[in-house]
This record gives sequence, C-alpha cells and structure tokens, in this order.
Amino acid sequence: MTAIIDYGVGNLFSLLSSFEKIGENAIITSNETDLINADRIVLPGVGAFSDAAQKLSASGVMDTLLREIKKGKPVLGICLGMQLLFNKSFEYGEHDGLGLIDGEVRPISDYVKDLKIPHMGWNALKFCAPKHPLFKYINEGDFVYFVHSYFATNCNQSLIAFSEYGAQITAAVANKNVMGCQFHPEKSGDVGLNILKSFCEMKEGAL
Repeated sequence: MTAIIDYGVGNLFSLLSSFEKIGENAIITSNETDLINADRIVLPGVGAFSDAAQKLSASGVMDTLLREIKKGKPVLGICLGMQLLFNKSFEYGEHDGLGLIDGEVRPISDYVKDLKIPHMGWNALKFCAPKHPLFKYINEGDFVYFVHSYFATNCNQSLIAFSEYGAQITAAVANKNVMGCQFHPEKSGDVGLNILKSFCEMKEGAL
C-alpha cells in the first residue's frame, strides 16, 4: 500500500487516480498509523516552499515520516515535495528543507534568461549512469511534464536524471530510499505511470 501525504498542498486526487490505474492500493492520509503501515510514501506538493514547509511541520506527521525514512521505507517527493527534501530553498527568502538530500533550490531565472518562466510543458529525460531503478520501465529521451519556477542545484551526487531548458534542469534525484521527481508523473501519461509502477515495486531496506 502507498500512502500519499495530505498536508494541505498537492495535486492529490490525480495522483491517487494514477496509482489506481496501475493497480496499486493507495490512500490519501495525514494519519501517522497509515504512514507506519504503508509500504511506501509519496510526498506531493505545489505552491510556495515556505508555506509547504510550515504546513508539513504543522501536520503532525513529519516526525513519523522521518522515522519511516530512517527505517528504509521508499519515499518519493513530487514537484515541490521533491524540493522539500533538500537542505534549503531560496524562494522568497531562505528557508530550511528536510535535509534528506544535499543541495539547494534556486530560481530557474538565475540560470535561464531567454526562455519563459515558469518552465511549463514536456521535456525529455536524460539519465545519469547507472540507470536508476525508478526508470526501470522507461527509456532515456521519454518526455515528462514539468511546471515549476525553481529547481534543485548543487546536487550532482544525488542526480539521476535531468532535462535541458536553456540550462541543465534537475529532473530527478535519489539518496538511497529517498527519491524525488521535479516533474509530475501523474501528468506524464504512460511514462509517468511506468515511473510510479517501478516505485511501487521498491521494498523497505532494499535500496
């Protein structure tokens, strides 16, 4: 079973629908027991970093989430949920993240000058070697859907995929059982469904 954390931000029901399409039992929850009983956890998120960080802290599940991560449970952050995994963000100030993946979140506009911001639309994935298990069922060059104005930087040690948008844009990261996608798998058609499928095959302590 996959638990999708509900802490007041995130495109929860389209994500739930995507898991249902691949035959995965998934629930939307803010209940600590559900996170403990789940085989894996998804941390979604849309909006502003500081607001999401405050809501996650106030939700009452953050300590449980961190304990489950320490036990080796697979966790996937999506979009802003991925950004929360990093040390800090510079979105409207400087804000601390969860510190689960080394790196920081900065404006795309600091690096890209001639393209529209937010970065919104379909872009091809380029894999870092070796190919990560999250991409077991997809191919390099497959397209996924992005909507964001900030992205993760200084995270080469955890980078597993990137896209090009006037600069190298961090698309996905992983630090053992903690993974993140800047793009939206639930909005990325069959490619996104296959990424979620591979995530659902991951077991606690196996990464």
